[in-house]
Amino acid sequence: MTEVLSTKELHITQRNILQEAGIVCYEHNFIEIVSIDFKPVAPIENAIFTSQNAVRAILDKNIQITNCFCVGDKTEALLKHHKFNVVEKAYQARKLAKIIVEKYRERSFELFCGNLRREELPALLEKHKVTLHETQVYKTKLNSKNMLRSYDAILFFSPSAVESFAQRNLFDNTIVFCLGKTTEAEVRKHTNNLITANRTTIENVLVQVIKHFNGL
Repeated sequence: MTEVLSTKELHITQRNILQEAGIVCYEHNFIEIVSIDFKPVAPIENAIFTSQNAVRAILDKNIQITNCFCVGDKTEALLKHHKFNVVEKAYQARKLAKIIVEKYRERSFELFCGNLRREELPALLEKHKVTLHETQVYKTKLNSKNMLRSYDAILFFSPSAVESFAQRNLFDNTIVFCLGKTTEAEVRKHTNNLITANRTTIENVLVQVIKHFNGL
């Protein structure tokens, strides 16, 4: 029987996807997201969100935002669920930055982010003289654990989880499944035995696992 390790706890519906395919999934949250108590900012015309974590962190602050620019389907869905206006969406932070540079470079932006935010988006906007202010709204804490055994596959959904796993575990020849190009880049520091989901959703990662092991 195929046994895989998810580096984050899955929702029961996601877990059932693997169970119905005959795949046993073990889970451990290799990172912990902690909201930061930040001072609410004034009404914002253009806000950037690169993750659902950033959206969740600002929901109880009653911040007025006119336009949202985001990364990923789930981030977009969460914003729309809470009645925010999403103007642009991309599947990578760098691609979102390129869209902003090409179409909105005269505007000013507020980036809501975590303490381990990636450099690609801020660096590209700075290079093209796009005004950007950052507000840190959550922290990512590494929650590493020695798993003391091997698995048929490991599932990663963020670069931070890769870093956390690598602190106390080896990759050996285990195949790795990744969510997104930034996670893939972090995994490649340790192994090239990987498959990256062709859409940035957890469900698509699970589909890739099933295709690989069940030959569908």
